[in-house]
Amino acid sequence: MRTGGSMGGEFILDIRGLTKRFGGVVAVDNCSFRVPRNIIAGLIGPNGSGKTTLFNLLTGILPADGGNYLYKGQAMIGLRPHEIFGCGISRTFQIIRVFREMTALENLVAVSRDGDLDDVRRRALELLDFVTLLPLKDEYAGNLSYGQQKLLEFVRALMSDPELLLLDEPAGGVNRTLLNTLLDRIHQLCAQGKTIVIVEHDMKVVMSHCEKIFVLDYGELIAEGPPEEIQRNEMVIEAYFGHR
Repeated sequence: MRTGGSMGGEFILDIRGLTKRFGGVVAVDNCSFRVPRNIIAGLIGPNGSGKTTLFNLLTGILPADGGNYLYKGQAMIGLRPHEIFGCGISRTFQIIRVFREMTALENLVAVSRDGDLDDVRRRALELLDFVTLLPLKDEYAGNLSYGQQKLLEFVRALMSDPELLLLDEPAGGVNRTLLNTLLDRIHQLCAQGKTIVIVEHDMKVVMSHCEKIFVLDYGELIAEGPPEEIQRNEMVIEAYFGHR
């Protein structure tokens, strides 16, 4: 079931001609689109279409070779990752980056830069409870299952209380029970006013849970719209099943 805000109204993210080259390869090619506030959006495309690279541009991990993007009306290109993080944008990664030799609780406390330690610990415990990991708070992250590590990274990204959350393949390798927990929590966050953009290869997840979908191919935006429209789009079908 898809939930979220109106498709119209204010745009939280306004991407304007973002471009990234690696030598002679254009990974993101003059990409432009706008994400409305308070929805769950999907970013899809064949392997190598530039999805993770775009996330890396939005979070300052990679410098752009052209273009800009606005977050809540503020130009963001040129800001460092910690500055972007401080503005209210947080993310997860395709390859899990938990601190394996820290406990689940320590993983969350370690990423908090502000606030009283007791308050930080209280929020961390609340978030672990949010994703059913509270009984494992003292377990080393490296001992958690792959799906549990995914949930841990997910709530670690929430420690800063971001307004925009970028999730890179959250369903990958996660069993159905933990995936249902994750998807339920994503909808709860959206209901609380957050905006979530998901890079995902599981089309069932994307089509069932995203209100709007953006499609990349060879670094270019080739389509955007609601799931029903994207499923019928000939350019999208060609991108997945009959590459140029």
